[in-house]
Formats: sequence, C-alpha cells, structure tokens
Amino acid sequence: MKLIKLMRLFIICLIFMLPSKLNAQPQRFTASYIDSITQDEDERKLYFPSFVFAESVRNEIYVISRNMILIYTSDLFPLFTLDIRFDIEAPLGLTVDTEGNLYVAQAATKDYPRHRISVFNACLKWERDIYFQGFEGADSFVPHSLAINKQGNIYVSASYFPGILILDSKGKFLEMLSPEEEERKVKITSLTVDKSGRIYLVSEEEGHVYVYDDNRKFLFQFGVKGGSSAKLSRPMAVGVDNSNGRIYVVDYMRHTISVYDKDGKYLTEFAGLGWGEGWLQHPRYISVDNSGNILVADTFNHRIEVFQLREQSGVKNEGEEPVKH
Repeated sequence: MKLIKLMRLFIICLIFMLPSKLNAQPQRFTASYIDSITQDEDERKLYFPSFVFAESVRNEIYVISRNMILIYTSDLFPLFTLDIRFDIEAPLGLTVDTEGNLYVAQAATKDYPRHRISVFNACLKWERDIYFQGFEGADSFVPHSLAINKQGNIYVSASYFPGILILDSKGKFLEMLSPEEEERKVKITSLTVDKSGRIYLVSEEEGHVYVYDDNRKFLFQFGVKGGSSAKLSRPMAVGVDNSNGRIYVVDYMRHTISVYDKDGKYLTEFAGLGWGEGWLQHPRYISVDNSGNILVADTFNHRIEVFQLREQSGVKNEGEEPVKH
C-alpha cells in the first residue's frame, strides 16, 4: 500500500511539473536590483513613500514621503527637503519643466482649503499657486499626477476622475482628454508624458494604458485586466525609458513591474511580493532616469528601489498585442 501511495504521489508531481517544463522558455530580459533609497538628508527613514520622479534637467530624483518632497542626486545622495517651511503640506505628485521649474500637486489642508498646484522656480522659491476652475467638479478635483508638454501646457490627473485636465502655462483650463470604453468615460489614475510628447494614461479600474501622440490623437491602448502573469490587476503608474521607448507599469496588487515595448506589446515582468532586495510590497509609482534606471516607490517596504533591465540577444518573446483604433 505504501508503494502504491508513493507511486500516486510521484504521478501527481509529474502532472504539476510537466506543463511548466514544457512551457519553459529562455527569458529575453533580465531585471537586476541595483540599490535603494531608505533615508533622507537627516538620516530619517522613509515612511510610506508614494511617489518617485526622475527629472531630466538636473538629473535629480524627487520622492514624496511623510508629506515632504525629498530631492536626491542621480546616484541617490540626499540633497534637500521641501516641507511645511516651504508651504509643502500635502504633496501628491509633481513634475519639472524644461527650465527647472517645479510643479507640485497638493491636496487641501486647514491652511489651504482648496486643492492646488504650487509652482516653484529653479531655485525652489515659491512663485504662485494654480487653482482649478472652468469645468464641472473643479472644487472637488484633487490633483494627483502632473506632466508638461513641449508647448508648456500642463496635464493633470486625479485619482478616479474621468479623464485628465489640460491647462495652459498660466493654469487656465483648456479642455479635457477622456478615453472611452463602451461609450463611457474612463476613470484615470495617473499620467506620464515621454520625451517625444506621447501621453500615457493609466486606468487602475480598467487595467488599461491609453496612449496618445503629442497632438492628443489616440494611438492605441494596451494591458489586460487580471491577476495572473502578463495581466494588470491594479496598475498605478507608467514609466518610460526615452532611449528605447520601453514602457514599465507598476502593479499595486501583484507587486510587479510589467514591461512593454514602445508599441504596447507585452515583453516580461519582474519583482513580486517580498521584503528583501529586489522584491516589492504594494508599490505605487515608477519613473525611469536618463541612464535607464527604473525607480519604484516600494511603499509598504518604506523605500525607493532601483532596477535595471537588460535584454539578452538571440531570444525571442511573443506577447500581447496592443489594441489600435
């Protein structure tokens, strides 16, 4: 009887192992953990960092943690902190324009009862605040992610708002950009604009990323909603490598980074749930610097992790095709 049980166990193991062996393919890409940001300039630990942005003017890194903006060099050395002393009370996202001016999306507070975008010059001196008006729901619009195009127009998203705002350089409302699914406007979670002016809109609810050109013409969408490999459960943000157009999507619930080519074709994914180096726990944001380093706001591990993705020659990868209209 014992021999029969052992034989059954062996057969069951073969059943579970055989498909994975048959489907195993050489990996085209290899992701490597490089380093982490865990402290600010005063050696205080990061606390639930929710945002990271690698700007290309000075090649600096901006991190939002504990209602403060922490600024680092490209090699992760802490430089400066913007906090309540600079009227930074509730930062949610930010961007930097080509002249080095800093735009910070801030939620309402006791001292500032209206949601706003605070603008600082290249010397980090406050210049003005932009308040929202001219569209339905302006009073309750909480800015989240920001981007600025070549013409100086400001793109603004708010979590679960149907579309994004487009403001002129002075902050005047121009129009909305709203993807649609089945004749309804899609709620957008975050946005990114790459060096060429392409606009990437992330919908956590739909599990999709919508891509537009610099004239705001729709190009294609990609991403499949789901909780398994090659799918997006709760995508939160996109980072783009301007050197090759590769697109990285951070998934809050799967604790992974999904990788797509410049046309939205799925390539691979890396990381996963864990606490050690190279693992993630509910990541919220992502950015790619001038050197192709991938920076991830690893929120519940209280750090910013840095990765690099390398392509192995001679290995092909078949992936999901994007949807074009």
